[in-house]
Amino acid sequence: MLVRIVKMSFQPEKIDDFLSNFEANKEKIRNFDGCQRLELLRARHNSTIFFTYSYWTSENHLEAYRHSELFKSVWAKTKPLFNDKPEAWSVDKVASLM
Repeated sequence: MLVRIVKMSFQPEKIDDFLSNFEANKEKIRNFDGCQRLELLRARHNSTIFFTYSYWTSENHLEAYRHSELFKSVWAKTKPLFNDKPEAWSVDKVASLM
């Protein structure tokens, strides 16, 4: 399983726009082929910073999503809202305790 972590920092006045866009698309992203889980987190001490964690069956599934019309449309609405360059990591889960 591959986990994609994306850190995004937004203009304070654009956060509601981001949250509306996420709300409108979260089920579509989660139901995209190969997406097993989707989480949105917000930094505790800096409310303009958000993280998405998406869990993918394989790198091929993630790449298919990243080249999809869904991703292009979501990203086109998200990108202008940033106040800093986003950062992204693809990581392999080594251990998980629940």
